[in-house]
Amino acid sequence: MAKQIRSAKLARKTTETDIKLTLSLDGKGSSSIDTGIPFFDHMLTLLTRHSLFDLKLKAKGDLEVDLHHTVEDVGLCIGQAFDNALKTKAGIRRYGRADIPMMDSLASVILDLSGRPYFKYNKTKESSKISVRRIRNEFDMGLLREFMVAFTNSAGIDLHITLVYAEDIHHAIESIFKALGRALGEAVSKDPRIKGVLSTKGKL
Repeated sequence: MAKQIRSAKLARKTTETDIKLTLSLDGKGSSSIDTGIPFFDHMLTLLTRHSLFDLKLKAKGDLEVDLHHTVEDVGLCIGQAFDNALKTKAGIRRYGRADIPMMDSLASVILDLSGRPYFKYNKTKESSKISVRRIRNEFDMGLLREFMVAFTNSAGIDLHITLVYAEDIHHAIESIFKALGRALGEAVSKDPRIKGVLSTKGKL
């Protein structure tokens, strides 16, 4: 029997954004990403590399208004494509966890591909000291949250992120995206011992 290709294509156009993407869950970590927001492109590239997904994404948004629409809609589209690519979720490990350091920062991501969206972002006393500045006057922690909420809701993921400690905002966000990539890669990986889906309900 031929191996099932877990991939999806998606296009979404509104008055605020125009997004096209292709996503493969069984890739090598290659990417071609252009959202018009350089730092965001860099973070999505890291997510792709560490998940070993392949992602091609082109997004045009009303960046002259704000970055919010583009970041949120990209999260929605990647989440929808991810859910479409998973198909029945048969044989997947379902759960993923990664703890990733980045210099002065440490992020923990724990997730469940349950089909029931929930997002929780936790800060510790140490990570609460992080600078609130924007990166190159573009990206901040608020936009990070907008992406994660949109992605979580669209993909149907139970996602918990803890920023354990951090001093530099760039390092903090980078550790989170890398950890998310690793956790997703683990959750979608298959275990030959799992027949159907890993749930007593028989469905995810």
